[in-house]
Amino acid sequence: MKTFVTKPAEVEREWYIVDATDQTLGRLASQIAPILRGKHKPTYSPHVDCGDFIVVINADKIAVTGRRMDQKKYYRHSNYPGGLTETSLRDLLQRYPDRPIRFAVKGMLPKSKLGRKMLTKLKVYAGDEHPHQAQQPKELKF
Repeated sequence: MKTFVTKPAEVEREWYIVDATDQTLGRLASQIAPILRGKHKPTYSPHVDCGDFIVVINADKIAVTGRRMDQKKYYRHSNYPGGLTETSLRDLLQRYPDRPIRFAVKGMLPKSKLGRKMLTKLKVYAGDEHPHQAQQPKELKF
């Protein structure tokens, strides 16, 4: 019996839709990340991007516990001296509602070219509308 190895041309991708309304941020991200990697498939190979596409709607309605809205900080640096900028989760949700979910899922994917390629299959939208109706995404319940 030979060992089966998935090849990139053999990967079949599905489309899933997830409603983020009242979902906890970290728990939602920890359920999305393995699907983007393809770990739910029997043909999973760690060196091949064999995951599925995920469309997240209502990203602006995610829930967090405790006082995380004000205490959780996101940092970025401009590469100039003194260029560190910090933003709270509340401010980030108001300005860019898709980014908290994207950042949380990004932290759970491999830190390589493969991980960056996997992240491109995540589509996050603030409201109910999304342009992926033609792909007929299946609803995913967590």
